[in-house]
Amino acid sequence: MTVEQQTTTRPLVVAHRGASEEEAEHTLRAYRKAFAHGADGVECDVRLTADHHLVCVHDRRVERTSNGSGVVSTLELSRLEQLDWASWKSGPGESERPESDPERGHLLTLRRLLDTLVDTGDEVLTLIETKHPTRHGDDVEKTLVQVLRFFELDRGDRPGRPHVRVMSFSARALARVHRLSPQTPLVHLLSATGRPLPPDGTLPKGVGTVGLDIVFLRRKPSVVEKYRRHGHDVFVWTVDDEADMDLCRELGVDVVITNRPGTAIARFGSRL
Repeated sequence: MTVEQQTTTRPLVVAHRGASEEEAEHTLRAYRKAFAHGADGVECDVRLTADHHLVCVHDRRVERTSNGSGVVSTLELSRLEQLDWASWKSGPGESERPESDPERGHLLTLRRLLDTLVDTGDEVLTLIETKHPTRHGDDVEKTLVQVLRFFELDRGDRPGRPHVRVMSFSARALARVHRLSPQTPLVHLLSATGRPLPPDGTLPKGVGTVGLDIVFLRRKPSVVEKYRRHGHDVFVWTVDDEADMDLCRELGVDVVITNRPGTAIARFGSRL
């Protein structure tokens, strides 16, 4: 189902980098765990490698989430695929146990993630954030649109296909996507520590959804109604605390993006 068609009494639950509280972020295992919990969708960050492949990695550098070193944009895909992207999250002795998932620890490319989501045949809400600034500039969005076209995901929401939303803190990046793929829905991310929010609840041309930092929402909950009056959907990130989940439901936000999809599903209950 699309956000526009939502008839539930609770927000949709989107897993932030997968079920990343439980599993290593941006791994297939994390995404599969999210769906096992009943998540309505998934979120990923994408960066462009030196040889122009989009990979699901949040940080500019690889040190935090792999056993390697360096900047993602300066490394080729073949080098990144040699790294272990899961052991940092393993519990005591876990790395010694036989692993049933052959892809555990493997770098996840955007193509691999989308291929997995398309194969489900479900209308999975799929949020893709492009990261800026980067040495590759607008090549990030150009490559993203090419990938979406390959999977026929650049034509808006369609039955039986993932429902893609491209997100960014950069209004310029979103404008590029809108110019290249005008049917792709866009989300403008706004942080409590970033640029001031437009006071009237408007968004840049072509953008239909705002993605709000939970910190800002706590301070100014009335902002939800401002965006609602302009017909915009409201997504909120990163909603891990149960009190924040309750606040989002009370305010009627459309989507909560969380590292704890299992907790959110249990908190909100089943959809009506």
